[in-house]
Amino acid sequence: MKVLVTGGAGYVGSHTIRELLAARHDVLVYDNLSTGHRELVDGVPLVVADVADHEPLLKALRGVDAVMHFAGSGYVGESIENPRKYFRNNVESALKMVNTVLASDVRLLVFSSSCAIYGVPPHLPIEESFPKSPINPYGATKLFFEQVLSAYRYSHGLQHVCLRYFNAAGAHPSGEIGEHHDPETHLIPLALKALQGTAPALTVFGKNLPTPDGTCVRDFVHVSDLGRAHVKALEYLAGGGESIALNLGTGKGTSIGSLLTAIKKLTGREVPHQLAASRRGDPCILYADSSLARRVLHWTPEFDLASILRTAWEWETEGLLRLLPSLSRR
Repeated sequence: MKVLVTGGAGYVGSHTIRELLAARHDVLVYDNLSTGHRELVDGVPLVVADVADHEPLLKALRGVDAVMHFAGSGYVGESIENPRKYFRNNVESALKMVNTVLASDVRLLVFSSSCAIYGVPPHLPIEESFPKSPINPYGATKLFFEQVLSAYRYSHGLQHVCLRYFNAAGAHPSGEIGEHHDPETHLIPLALKALQGTAPALTVFGKNLPTPDGTCVRDFVHVSDLGRAHVKALEYLAGGGESIALNLGTGKGTSIGSLLTAIKKLTGREVPHQLAASRRGDPCILYADSSLARRVLHWTPEFDLASILRTAWEWETEGLLRLLPSLSRR
């Protein structure tokens, strides 16, 4: 199949492209490079344009069988500080994108959604049937677009899979691509940069929460496992599968305190950190029930926490350093 990947030069998108190519699909990356990096998709056809621009997107969709939509903004804290940006990128631009898709022959779409749509769950682990009550603008925008896709399924036959993933982490096992945001806001790279002295001491938000050690608990899932799930979702739709929303996580919650202990075990050094009050819009415990994805997609995470940290550390200390000269010239 030929797949157009919006936001494919970003973190999860670039790893998913590796999985698509390994499964012998043809890939066309569509990215405005506002936050993505050309170097992460080196050697893959790339259209540099915005998803909100009708004509270049419609042209790119010619001959395409399916779309994977990653483009958008993805930080909970930033969404609280700057909600206008999130409603512009994740709602307005996404609506323009999907309306352009409807003007093409494409009727298969895989959407990069988020566990943020659930808000504070009534109990754990989180199941797809739980109430959708996001407590931050980021989650609200993801939920809105899921609802758009649901409506378009009935009105226009747009079959889709919404993949609600938990905390994406790690780097490609080859060491060739990994996580690189500017500015960096994700926990694991911030912790590893603090360890190397290339970033300030890590701020751990939450110190007196109702968790085993008082810190937040999250479900860390390897980015390559997420990539494989996207490929399986694509092939599920191509095989006639019905539209569905699925959680992607390991089903295991890890506290931030335990994560720091695991990093110390891996590197032999303690991460410099300081404790702070929890952030508004951050649930204290989140981990997934991904049994539906396992049944429907026959998907099982292959990487455990130790593997996630090892690949992330190798990227921070070797892979990212190789790319920094070219990244700095952007």
